Amino acid sequence: MRVAIPTRNGKIEAFFSRAEEFTIYEVEIELVKSKELVPIGAKDLGRFLMEEAINVVICGKIRSGVRNILRLKRVELIYGVSGDADDIMIRYLSGERLGNVDENAYWSKDEEGLE
Repeated sequence: MRVAIPTRNGKIEAFFSRAEEFTIYEVEIELVKSKELVPIGAKDLGRFLMEEAINVVICGKIRSGVRNILRLKRVELIYGVSGDADDIMIRYLSGERLGNVDENAYWSKDEEGLE
């Protein structure tokens, strides 16, 4: 299983659409087998995640349209999460419930500083 977390300086990027890099964890039998920091470059986020064969995305705030696309591609999505990426990964693997869906309920593009 491959888990992707959009990060900046080891912390979860607050807004999924602002991600410039992902920390990708290769997980086997509930243990992290490897960890890699991968820059997105000029790629579309959806294409990037598919090319990297991502099964799970853990992120902060994310727009509903992107959530729907990831679900259609059968990518497990956990959002409304913040903190240190490595700590979050440990909590995810231990089965802890992550995310605060309510945090996303009133999020609009205005809050992200977009027109």
